[in-house]
Amino acid sequence: METEFAGYREIEHTADWELQVWAPDFPVLLETAARGMYALAHTTLRETARTSRTFELSSRDRESLLVDFLSELLFLGEEENLAFDEFRLSMDGNNLKAQVLGAPIREQVKEIKAVTYHRLQVRQTDTGLEVNIVFDV
Repeated sequence: METEFAGYREIEHTADWELQVWAPDFPVLLETAARGMYALAHTTLRETARTSRTFELSSRDRESLLVDFLSELLFLGEEENLAFDEFRLSMDGNNLKAQVLGAPIREQVKEIKAVTYHRLQVRQTDTGLEVNIVFDV
């Protein structure tokens, strides 16, 4: 996925998966990272009634908040067989309020075990934010 302002692309990695993500601000970075994570795993949703989940996360820095957010989505996938394609995210300092909408997973070709902190750093750029995320598979 790529627009002028936000997007992601897979980076070659020897053992795990790496994703480069960019966006104009942090909530969009979180959303774009989630979309990229689902794309890496080839996750598709069932055509059924929509499901909503709401959660709040708080962390000491943006990197931890990013890992916590993606880890929560992975947890919901494992525990409830859900994935999400609509995101309503708001920030208050280092506190995230998230409402995510999606459906049961129809297919997931590859499994992501965890989001890692390996070389994780949210960087400010001329156009917004950028991060490389390594996933343990």
